[in-house]
Amino acid sequence: MAGGASAGGVRKDRDARVGGLRWPDDEATDDPARDPGDVYFEGGAGEQAVRHTRAASRGRSRARRHPGAARLAELWHPARVTYAAWFQCFRGCPGRFGLTEVIYRCPQCHGLLEVQHDHAALRSRSPAAWMRLFDERYGRTQWPFGSGVWSKLEWVLPQIEPSNVVSLFEGNSNLLWAERYGKSIGLDDLWVKQCGISHTGSFKDLGMTVLVSAVKQAIAEGRPIRAVACASTGDTSAALAAYGAAAGIPVVVLLPAGKISAAQLIQPVANGAIVCSLDTDFDGCMRVVQRLTEDPSIYLANSMNSLRVEGQKTVALEIVQQFDWEVPDWVLIPGGNLGNVSALAKGFEMMLDLGVIARLPRIVCCQAQQADPLYLAFARAQAEGRPLREEDYAPQQARSTLASAIQIGAPVSLPKAVRALQRCNGLVEEASEAELADAAALADRSGMFNCPHTGVALACLQKLAKRGVIGRRERVIVISTAHGLKFTEFKARYHEGKLEFPSTHANQPVPMGSEPDEVVAALHRVLDARAG
Repeated sequence: MAGGASAGGVRKDRDARVGGLRWPDDEATDDPARDPGDVYFEGGAGEQAVRHTRAASRGRSRARRHPGAARLAELWHPARVTYAAWFQCFRGCPGRFGLTEVIYRCPQCHGLLEVQHDHAALRSRSPAAWMRLFDERYGRTQWPFGSGVWSKLEWVLPQIEPSNVVSLFEGNSNLLWAERYGKSIGLDDLWVKQCGISHTGSFKDLGMTVLVSAVKQAIAEGRPIRAVACASTGDTSAALAAYGAAAGIPVVVLLPAGKISAAQLIQPVANGAIVCSLDTDFDGCMRVVQRLTEDPSIYLANSMNSLRVEGQKTVALEIVQQFDWEVPDWVLIPGGNLGNVSALAKGFEMMLDLGVIARLPRIVCCQAQQADPLYLAFARAQAEGRPLREEDYAPQQARSTLASAIQIGAPVSLPKAVRALQRCNGLVEEASEAELADAAALADRSGMFNCPHTGVALACLQKLAKRGVIGRRERVIVISTAHGLKFTEFKARYHEGKLEFPSTHANQPVPMGSEPDEVVAALHRVLDARAG
């Protein structure tokens, strides 16, 4: 099992050739282009079952490198099977659309689209073959398979041309065993998936690598795209700006003035994006960007574009892979625009359909009380003793919350999130401002450094554990969506006692003199007070 950190390799089984992958030192080769530590592909798909045992990280010292065109072509096709994916209507209207078409809604019902994969073709490999292939790519230095997204490329964007992949080696984030914090709230098997340990500091990188790669391919095919645009509460704009800069594609971001942290604002500025600061909230920015992207030369990068879901769903695959292909009991995730909820469920459902797992975990969408339209819909359904339905939802004017990235009152992906929760027997919970801040601070005391959005999920977890909904021995995953370093102002205000509520776990610097004896005496007083 991958413990505090994601393991970086797997044991070589020289007798197994599964999924068309083999280790190059299995047979002699005179090809100087092949590094003896690399994995490469050969034609044909072996389907020999193997035992999945994760070894300790090999600690490779080689730098990640981009192979030449001929080498990349050899690496790219693990079998002679052709995999395909396309856009189709989320509600089932007829019609298929290419993934490089500039289209975001169904032409018939105007509902959301989703990416559909050819599962029949994907089933040409056994579950064991897929697991073996993904394990052998895991954490590789060979571009782009070291990416947690592109190591699963057949399940993500199978028709992408190698030259159009825009990757910053996102994903493969740490799965932290939160042992001390878990025991403090009555849980023995609590893990935190630290998606903020990524290139721009949030899980949004996972979706943006896919979207920007598809845009690069669309431009190569002759589509007249001049720029990519998004509305954002901070993390989406940072991810889009970075990947757009890496691809050389102009980026436009619309931000609500005064409602994101300085760290979040400076990221798109530094990456050269055109940053528009609008006197409105996120929902207002979303209305403007939808109008802006009616022009097909400005490509929409918000989560109503379902390409992002394809990257974000790999979080589910990573979690299961890091547990040696075992499924957790619960997964809790902060929810704002709700694309991450639907993405998480899609990843688990895809594994179930292709036989990689035998059951689904229960998903909990965690909302801030100041922006909780899905929670209110869920509570309404619960009060009436029936399942959640789309009709239960009503948009709201989101109020100011410390969890600014999920301060959204009219989530675009709500229909998909409702379906995801229905299929995963999910729940929705909410957290107040004091609850989210205290939960983040309590978890920090065990060695973490949590963003306020993760604080929302942790606070909801504490409620569910206290009520006995989540049992002590159940395996629980909390998705940490961003790095706490993006929200140091929130941390400082909490510990300085400058928020609108008492800071239960505040830890302020202790003023002392400069004489050694005075410092020693004062330090012992502090230690005695903490011990008492």
